[in-house]
Amino acid sequence: MGTAPDTSTRGSAVNTSALLSLSSATPGTFTSVPTPSFTSTHVRDRTRKSTGKSTRESGRRTPARRAAAPLAATAAALLLCGPLAAAPAHAADQPGGATDAVKPPAHMSTVGGKRLGRPGTQVDPKAGAPALPKELSGKSWLVADAESGDVLASHNAHWRLPPASTLKMLFADTLLPKMPKTKTHKVQLSDLEGMGEGSSLVGVKENYTYSVHDLWLGVFLRSGNDAVHVLSAMNGGVPATVREMQSHAKHLNARDTHVVTPDGYDEEGQVSSAYDLTLFARSGLQKADFREYCSTATAQFPGTFEKGKKKRSSFGIQNTNRLLTGFGVEPYKGIAGVKNGNTTNAGATFTGVAQRGNRVLLVTVMNPQEKEANEVYKETARLFDWGFKAAGSVNPVGTLVRPGAAGASHPSDGGENGHKHAQASVSTDDGGSGGAWTAVGIAGGSLALLGAAAFGVHRRWPLPELARRRSRD
Repeated sequence: MGTAPDTSTRGSAVNTSALLSLSSATPGTFTSVPTPSFTSTHVRDRTRKSTGKSTRESGRRTPARRAAAPLAATAAALLLCGPLAAAPAHAADQPGGATDAVKPPAHMSTVGGKRLGRPGTQVDPKAGAPALPKELSGKSWLVADAESGDVLASHNAHWRLPPASTLKMLFADTLLPKMPKTKTHKVQLSDLEGMGEGSSLVGVKENYTYSVHDLWLGVFLRSGNDAVHVLSAMNGGVPATVREMQSHAKHLNARDTHVVTPDGYDEEGQVSSAYDLTLFARSGLQKADFREYCSTATAQFPGTFEKGKKKRSSFGIQNTNRLLTGFGVEPYKGIAGVKNGNTTNAGATFTGVAQRGNRVLLVTVMNPQEKEANEVYKETARLFDWGFKAAGSVNPVGTLVRPGAAGASHPSDGGENGHKHAQASVSTDDGGSGGAWTAVGIAGGSLALLGAAAFGVHRRWPLPELARRRSRD
């Protein structure tokens, strides 16, 4: 994705398909990850208005968004997943130090609670509650109970920021129900037009046929903008897909989000928030296919027909969620998704879901200012740790609202009223994707790591099931 190579969403992979008998790939059959040659070198430029600066210099779009460069040109960037600017702990209001004085708005959206509209950290601890981690530099973050909807703590929750590839959660939540995974499509040159320079790719090639299942693996595991554009073409084109995504965001009451591209590539005006990204994850995780793809660590992706051979080759791809794969950072026990991203404007972004016991938490972190490699994952892990310890010892500071009119009319306060609303939203489904949540634990196997290393961890499937559907409000 992104303006700069979307290094946090460009990777290879491990398989958790044993969960719920999901079968995408078997760790034992994982092959080395080659660098697929991207043959669409003649994809036409999509003309854009010039900004006078290159994307890399200004963090804005280039005068023309060119077709993505070959994956080989960006493979070396895989290890460079950390944010660019450093700042002290909790200094999320000071993105780049003295030269960048951008601060969150004094007043932001109050969807989900008045406290969520305030700048700075919001937490309401009871006696004996654990302190928040000190080593937090994200410009925005949020910790929520996925089932009740309670927001346990937040920092600039509604600050509208570039989302990077985490916007693909909205893309998937919007399009997944529309196309059966067995449907196939022969890729045309026009399907791959308009990808941003430096986009992350899975290696889709024109004049080759792919299943919808293949393409979603490319979206979730490799954050492939090529797969996003092909799926968009199958959905009637990029403009139609963007309109549908915006409409779905509105239905989810994700009012901070403005969609310009389906892949999250940096474009002027494309923004979301930690609150909205958490809504997208919560909605998507109620779809079985979404859960399958975001928890799959490795898979095989279709390659080419090699000379003299009748059988089409394949190559291994790996999920770029490093808390899932353990690539460059300790894997987080109980993690099962959701999506990461990294662009020039957005920095590193990540939304994750994890379970301990019967408690399921969602954590979103946007643009950590600390310069450490993999900082977005480290801060997410710290917030998960805090959230599991703090559950039951903090009062909610807001709630994740339900979709539709009921969520839109939710009184914008936190605390008791917000908690009551969150509980109400658990028991009623409006026909959208914010349905009834029921904790379902399913034993998992061991998580196979890169390099054939493995560690055994008893994993429960951390994603609640949609118990039943009711009519729309």
